[in-house]
Amino acid sequence: MKIHATDDKELTEAIRAGLKANDGYCPCVINSRGKEEYRCICREMREDIKVGDHCHCGLYIKDED
Repeated sequence: MKIHATDDKELTEAIRAGLKANDGYCPCVINSRGKEEYRCICREMREDIKVGDHCHCGLYIKDED
């Protein structure tokens, strides 16, 4: 899987700060801490997101499987 981060610097800073505060778990999902499926890069991004689409938070965009 190849991905890249969004070009939106403000969004990137906000999400990365949230990840840091939430020990690497998705800051966009309530009660995600400790649930491995929500550890960034989340299972949804790895398994369900199609090429060209972005993850739940909008931080990463999938380039290819």
